[in-house]
Amino acid sequence: MNNLVKHLESELLQLEKATEILRYSYEKCKNINLIEGVGHQELESFEALTGRFARMSDMLIQRIFRLIDNLDLEDSGTVRDRINRAEKKGLISSADIFIEIRILRNEIAHEYKSETIYALFEKVVHLTPHLFKAVESTREYASKYFI
Repeated sequence: MNNLVKHLESELLQLEKATEILRYSYEKCKNINLIEGVGHQELESFEALTGRFARMSDMLIQRIFRLIDNLDLEDSGTVRDRINRAEKKGLISSADIFIEIRILRNEIAHEYKSETIYALFEKVVHLTPHLFKAVESTREYASKYFI
């Protein structure tokens, strides 16, 4: 159990660093008008945002939520199971939103061509604040129960 707690502490430190970097990209991109199109510099900024968004969602769902489930003596189950348990624990406000985040992460990671790049950027900008809120809730939960 002690090793899992130490691992969680380490993961939370990495999550804090990733949050800072994602927040920087988010602040840079959130007010860019996508309707008018973007130049090379803005495109580069949005590509950084989408990559950081995908990594942050993986850190939360695949690593930290799984660790918390292990510490809570829960079976790992599917990604959907993990997300549903995170909602029940108050780590996230909505399982549906995190399912949407996971689907968007897969679109980013696998470069699906199901929608325009601008629509993908808009979704990332819209969903990023949910990741920030989940980081806060997860930190509070970990402090309350494990650290």
